[in-house]
Amino acid sequence: QVQLVESGGGLVQDGGSLRLSCAASGRTFSSLSMAWFRQAPGKEREFVAHVSASGLTTRYVESVKGRFTISRDNTKNTVYLQMNSLKPEDTAVYYCVARSRAVYAAPEGAYAHWGQGTQVTVSS
Repeated sequence: QVQLVESGGGLVQDGGSLRLSCAASGRTFSSLSMAWFRQAPGKEREFVAHVSASGLTTRYVESVKGRFTISRDNTKNTVYLQMNSLKPEDTAVYYCVARSRAVYAAPEGAYAHWGQGTQVTVSS
């Protein structure tokens, strides 16, 4: 079993920045690929970003490309989501997720392990 704990959410103004962190425990972190999903009020949950187990490959939803950066530190069992140039439409609960495969998968069902979520609110 993998436990994921997110932190770093909060309230920020339009154009601001936040960095989310997700600390993992319970399984060899370097064998997991990690991702962030988000769910805005009244909307379906969507994929945001993914990083492979090695950290060498990343993938983003089109709407955050050039603004968000996902990274991981396998020595600290932590994955990060640096969010710059935030917009009101980025407001959502952000979830850290993991799967026991090294590479990317799109559907949220591919990720067996979920954190509790952290709220990000961007004010206009």
